[in-house]
Amino acid sequence: MTTTTSPILVTGGTGTLGGHVVPMLRAAGQDVRILTRHARPPADGVEYVTGDLLADEGVAAAVSGAAIVLHLAGGPKGDDVATRNLVRAVSAAGVRHLVYISVIGADRVPLAWLRSKLAAERAVAESGIAWTTLRAAQFHDLALTMVEKLTKLPVLPVPGGLRLQPVDAREVAARLSELALGEPSGLVPDLAGPKLYDIAALAAPYLRLRGRRNRPALPLRIPGKAGRAYRAGANLTLDDGADLGKRTWEDFLTERLG
Repeated sequence: MTTTTSPILVTGGTGTLGGHVVPMLRAAGQDVRILTRHARPPADGVEYVTGDLLADEGVAAAVSGAAIVLHLAGGPKGDDVATRNLVRAVSAAGVRHLVYISVIGADRVPLAWLRSKLAAERAVAESGIAWTTLRAAQFHDLALTMVEKLTKLPVLPVPGGLRLQPVDAREVAARLSELALGEPSGLVPDLAGPKLYDIAALAAPYLRLRGRRNRPALPLRIPGKAGRAYRAGANLTLDDGADLGKRTWEDFLTERLG
């Protein structure tokens, strides 16, 4: 692991993942610059630069002088456009290492937002810049938001064959920090949680910790190509080459709700 004298630019530095990554980089002695849509004063070795990746505003100023860019910003749509805008600025600025966080199944599940993620991956890989991409599973935080919404219903929708492999955001952040400060590595092994769950298995410990009864299950079938992909486990990483985190969904819930 190396220490750079120039700041590391982090997009999405104020989000769930960025909130873990930035302190880790600071603990490693790195100065950090965050691209954000809302102006903030600098604090504790962190500089904030105002800009918007989708609108391609302020991006060139944000990457100026940065040797490493850690691209964490993402949303339900437009990741491909935002990433191409970033790649153009990064190429012009002479950045030496671009690190991107993507999603397991981006190349296998035919959903629009995953196609956008895959297009963003390709923009990074074809940029001519030395790069590293990590595909991660759904974070525990996002799984919690989903379970909170589903358990408000009188019955629990349970899509048949759908399994998730949620991972702790802090473990993803630690891996990304390591990758950013290491040598460019291309597409690295996926990072997922240590256990598989269907929706009912995710909901049960949540309801128990909340002191609520289990909901009757309502079996559903996800239609079309996406449904076939999910039933085949295309959103999972089950091969021996993948990296698995240590913190389970139950560990996360106990810490968050217990």
